[in-house]
Amino acid sequence: MTTNTDITEPTESRQKVLVADDEASIRRILETRLKMIGYDVITAADGEEAIAQFNKHNPELVILDVMMPKTDGYGVTREIRRNSDVPIIILTALGDVSERITGLELGADDYVIKPFSPKELEARVKAVLRRTSSREITAPTGGKVAKNVITTGQIKIDTARRQVFRKNERIRLTGMEFSLLELLVNNSGQAYSRNEILQHVWAYPPDHRIDTRVVDVHISRLRSKLEQDPTNPELILTARGIGYMFQRIS
Repeated sequence: MTTNTDITEPTESRQKVLVADDEASIRRILETRLKMIGYDVITAADGEEAIAQFNKHNPELVILDVMMPKTDGYGVTREIRRNSDVPIIILTALGDVSERITGLELGADDYVIKPFSPKELEARVKAVLRRTSSREITAPTGGKVAKNVITTGQIKIDTARRQVFRKNERIRLTGMEFSLLELLVNNSGQAYSRNEILQHVWAYPPDHRIDTRVVDVHISRLRSKLEQDPTNPELILTARGIGYMFQRIS
């Protein structure tokens, strides 16, 4: 009798990650490290190749360097966001805050600053994929929120399918946008600080130092999609001196 000792996970069941960076050393390091922790990795050396590889392989997550030849990371993000809500992590220079904000405004879900620790990027990949592929959200109290449809005004939020509708028209949200909305909706009336939101939604540890404008940009994106007048929001409110909260309306 023969015994199958090959316990390698089938390729088809692995999540695919696209790594696009014009530095060959970074591509090699990330490809090796991500494969070691169980992902299939596709690489690209410039923006045009990144778009082609994305269309060919349909990855579950994209890691994009901002400064790439042919088409930069912004252009790739715009192209991906035309038809896909796949999570995007951008790699950006240490001192350039504008790069980070621009990438987030275009639809990136998170960023990692160069030079970076491969372990940090692995943690961000795991956190983003866990959050954006989840069908349940664990509340801060530790309990699981029931899967249902929440209606507030003209907005319907289907927490089971992770979809949002205005009347019968679907509003496209990225995975992180939905997770942020879900946290606030399931705790309506409770104000969360930016750091608390980063912990619950992005899974950052309490002592992790990051620009909290990640939250501000995502709130702005949500308001632009959900509010009738984003400059005078009725659903996602600013809690002065604290952060943000959700207010249900009839």
